[in-house]
Amino acid sequence: MTATTKKPQVPESLLKRRKEHKVHRERVKAKALTQRKVRKQKRKLIFKRAQAYVKEYRTMEKQARGLIKVAAKHDNFYVPAEPKIVFVMRIRGINNIHPRPRKIMQLLRLRQINNGIFLRLNKATSNMLKLAEPYITWGTPNLKTVRDLIYKRGFAKIKGSRIPLTDNALIENILGKYNILCVEDLIHEIYTCGPRFREVSNFLWPFKLSNPTGGWRKKLNHYNDGGDYGNREEDLNKLLRKMI
Repeated sequence: MTATTKKPQVPESLLKRRKEHKVHRERVKAKALTQRKVRKQKRKLIFKRAQAYVKEYRTMEKQARGLIKVAAKHDNFYVPAEPKIVFVMRIRGINNIHPRPRKIMQLLRLRQINNGIFLRLNKATSNMLKLAEPYITWGTPNLKTVRDLIYKRGFAKIKGSRIPLTDNALIENILGKYNILCVEDLIHEIYTCGPRFREVSNFLWPFKLSNPTGGWRKKLNHYNDGGDYGNREEDLNKLLRKMI
């Protein structure tokens, strides 16, 4: 072979394919860079929201303590406002249940023992709780309870499937149109009973909890009589700490 021998030419189809691959790689790289910038901005937004929520919660606690001090200063009592939300949990099975409370528990999505949901309190829901009282227990959750439930036992209902809350993108895809982007937004909307409480509550799959450590006391008796069913008010938080 002489020095003047030409190298074989590359087929035009191969050159075209190489060019297309190069353009595709550049397009994928640019898209990845854009997504990285968007995720970074979103993380900053979520962090700022979380800071604002913490500030709001502390302000609410400070105002409550201030009202208690003012009432005590004037030899009076401070009566807090009626709770806006409750956490309702089923404690009994299907045996010997009247059709009315059975239907109520179906409407509340309490289809299994130890299932629980967040519920907005109004006249209609209060009447429903009274009718199904022998089979359920409920009370007022505090901020720590709401956070623990959603972080430790929270699942999303997406297209009829029970999906764990492992990524904020799952929340944004469904509730982004309501400006709810992350888990902290869910917690804030539930705890403050915000305008999108219904959508957030329906987005969350009913919580599946364990039996309380040490077992139940007596399911056939009211809580005020040393049993388990009925309204526990603030004492519900002690029970949930044993079940989460």
